[in-house]
Amino acid sequence: MELTLKSNNQDSIAKIIALAKKLNVSIERKDVDSTNTAKDVLKKRILNFKAKSETSFGDGADWQKTLREDRELPRL
Repeated sequence: MELTLKSNNQDSIAKIIALAKKLNVSIERKDVDSTNTAKDVLKKRILNFKAKSETSFGDGADWQKTLREDRELPRL
């Protein structure tokens, strides 16, 4: 059986390793670059998304501008 634990807290890692040694569990540590996680890659893809064409709804800002022009706004 294999168990993978990920943590940035060095104190927690030290405690887990000490406990594993007491239980005679073999430990294999892999240092992973935390700056290039799958979550970060997905976030960058979402933020850098560019649509290939305009949506079928048209420009949302123009629609909202037109909608607000047809009525008087209440005075405060």
